[in-house]
Amino acid sequence: MVQVKGKKRWNNLKKLLMLGGSLSQLSAIKKAREMGCYIIVCDTNEDAPGKQYAHEFYNISTTDKEAVLKLAKSLHIDGIVCYAADSGAPTVAYVAEKLGLPSHPYKSVEILTNKDLFRKFQKENNFNVPKAKGFNSFDEAKIYFHHFKMPVMIKPVDSSGSRGVSKIESLDQLEEKVENALKFSSSKRFIIEEYIENFGPHIGGDGFSVDGKLVFRCFSNEYFSKGTNPFVPVITTWPYRMSEHIQEKIHYEIQRVLDLLNMKTGSYNFDIRVDENENVYLIEIAPRNGGDCNPEATQYATGVDLIKYTIKAALGEDCSDLQMVEPIGYWATYVINSDKSGIFKGLEIQNDFLEKNVVEHELLVKPNDSISSLSGSHEKLGLMLLTFNSKSDMHEKLSNMEDLVKLKVNKLIISLSLPFLILQEKMAILI
Repeated sequence: MVQVKGKKRWNNLKKLLMLGGSLSQLSAIKKAREMGCYIIVCDTNEDAPGKQYAHEFYNISTTDKEAVLKLAKSLHIDGIVCYAADSGAPTVAYVAEKLGLPSHPYKSVEILTNKDLFRKFQKENNFNVPKAKGFNSFDEAKIYFHHFKMPVMIKPVDSSGSRGVSKIESLDQLEEKVENALKFSSSKRFIIEEYIENFGPHIGGDGFSVDGKLVFRCFSNEYFSKGTNPFVPVITTWPYRMSEHIQEKIHYEIQRVLDLLNMKTGSYNFDIRVDENENVYLIEIAPRNGGDCNPEATQYATGVDLIKYTIKAALGEDCSDLQMVEPIGYWATYVINSDKSGIFKGLEIQNDFLEKNVVEHELLVKPNDSISSLSGSHEKLGLMLLTFNSKSDMHEKLSNMEDLVKLKVNKLIISLSLPFLILQEKMAILI
């Protein structure tokens, strides 16, 4: 089904095919319109929020490579983007490669968006990598399980947003967690890998390469939920608090990946750990922008509009003016979430906090909606982009979010789960 808005001729505009029209992808769709593009959106949801900003809309799955290719050919598109979602990244590369449009190599994107393939690539190229192996079933994993040192992580090979991710300590937990992982895997495959203990905060953030060179990166500190899934980031802060020496080591390892995979021009979202011996572990390098307002926070902190550069890259426009910019000030994003399931009744934000610290906020649920405790990014209730006047101000307020932001669930006011509780012993050095 197609929706074409208006009768005006748009032949002079560049046609940009955007895979996905969800709420998390609206910022890229709006930015592309601001930049004067003719917007074509694909989504399986006929009521996708991005539909209202599109010149044309098609009810096609973003993972259906052949269907998207057929559409792209028929429309003579100038570029293709899947913003903030791993699922459509291989489709983007596949279609672009077939049509001679700007993108990264398809095989390289496949490696980066499949945990099984990425671990194999890392091992073959002498990166620091946890012992890992992919499986199709619990029975397969059970036979091999004794080869791993506990604890281990169980992950779907092809999901994002921490969906289906678990940490286990023994064989007794394996079957339940494998079943959970497989629920979120389109290929019905999962990976087991040994757990890496962090030295310092978990590292997130976004970057951008031009002709394969990492010209911009803005690392962040990520802190996790203490709810149903303790591997869902709920607070992200800038600037990154580890030393420049550590940042340069991380930069070097990322660049090695980009060189080996012959990556081109485009955005990346990082998921990285550093151990106590300063060994860098690249958990994921997703070939797309980050979600949960990461690019927006990066722009506030550095002035660099990564969404704009993502669109320019997709259209083959010059991105050579992009340079490294260090963040200024203190910034954070907060994933509004509940520590229990129930009926949502409202949100209360402390007035002074709202006035002085909340730059942007968005609620994704309405009163009387059913909500669940946070098991993955798909169950977030909203987002906040925050600013602070000092490191101590940021530390104090983020450590007391239960007093500043409250949910009304089932007619009772409950405090949001606080990720910092899992790091109480390190509170003095969190930010």
